[in-house]
Amino acid sequence: MSVSTPPSPGVPPLSLYIHVPWCVRKCPYCDFNSHGVGRSAELPEASYLAALIADLEADLPLAAGRELVSIFIGGGTPSLMSAGFYERLLQAVADRLPLAADVEITLEANPGTLERGRFAAYRAAGINRLSLGVQSFQDVQLAALGRIHGGDDAVAAIQEARQAGFDNLNIDLMHGLPEQTPALALADLDQALSFSPEHLSWYQLTLEPNTEFYTFPPELPLEEVLWDIQDMGHERLESAGLERYEISAYSRAGRGSRHNRNYWHFGDYLGIGAGAHGKLSVAGSDGLQIQRRWKSRLPDAYLRRVNDPRGFVAGQCDIDERELPLEFAMNALRLVEGVPLSTWNAHTGRGSQALLSRLVTAREKGLLVEDADRLQASPQGLLFLNELLVLISEYRPGKEELVYS
Repeated sequence: MSVSTPPSPGVPPLSLYIHVPWCVRKCPYCDFNSHGVGRSAELPEASYLAALIADLEADLPLAAGRELVSIFIGGGTPSLMSAGFYERLLQAVADRLPLAADVEITLEANPGTLERGRFAAYRAAGINRLSLGVQSFQDVQLAALGRIHGGDDAVAAIQEARQAGFDNLNIDLMHGLPEQTPALALADLDQALSFSPEHLSWYQLTLEPNTEFYTFPPELPLEEVLWDIQDMGHERLESAGLERYEISAYSRAGRGSRHNRNYWHFGDYLGIGAGAHGKLSVAGSDGLQIQRRWKSRLPDAYLRRVNDPRGFVAGQCDIDERELPLEFAMNALRLVEGVPLSTWNAHTGRGSQALLSRLVTAREKGLLVEDADRLQASPQGLLFLNELLVLISEYRPGKEELVYS
């Protein structure tokens, strides 16, 4: 396995996340900040574009002219917006912040919201990576998930993306779906692999609080079936030449998501748009301080903030030094390759000596790889990441603060 070099200690690389909060219909499993508007709604493109640019302008002092290594446009369903919207938005970003020569610009798209020819226009607007929310190629499974597209729509979207010139394509697939068997899960993977995607996100359906599925849970496969799906699917993906580099992410060599890698290496990111979150390293009296901030969540409220002297920020906080070990570990240990142990000091301000006894316990439980110079979850540790995080972190969070894989 090739091991990437993490950003050097100090001020880390900077990314930009842009949130588009609207979708045609809210999926029953979705806990993201998304708001269904139906198929015929006319979205406020001009006013939302103006708000995004004003939001970015307000955050520029935090960026201090730093170069952007990646831009990720998520939602909601960003493909509801026109190519012209993104052309103007990306130009506004480039006018205000320098972009890396090889900047990665990702757009999330839903196969059920695309007009013929729109992918080519997105590509011409400067988007160079596409992430398609396929979830399944089986019509029965898609209906159970509340998706607005069918399997044929997904195939057509992938083919059109290739014809439009996208040579960096991610396909999102879910497994552990209602009534799904290992054979159906593998059929989804085989269908996706037939298109030779550069990247594939493959993650298990989970019932998140504040979703329809959490209130009215569907009947999901038995636990032993879920284990079979995961084991067989992992083997199928790796045999097809896709390397697992994060808990639920597989890619061909050199095609891992640069944007997500920056998250997992504890990099910085600006967040603009309704409900967007950001994480910045800002200079303080005792060195760099990690600050998190989030924007007004509801689309109408966010748009009203354009003329509000308080700006778009709904809240912000500095990460308490007790929380830094958990914050760092929650990201770094999602990476299959882990990170050098030396980065623990750089990012948490805690000496690795204080960590050693906890590392011994984690290794005895089989949750960490036996490597004195790296923090790297074992295959078992990736499956039980919450337990590993609690073991090695000095901070003891409530259950709701943990990350579920």
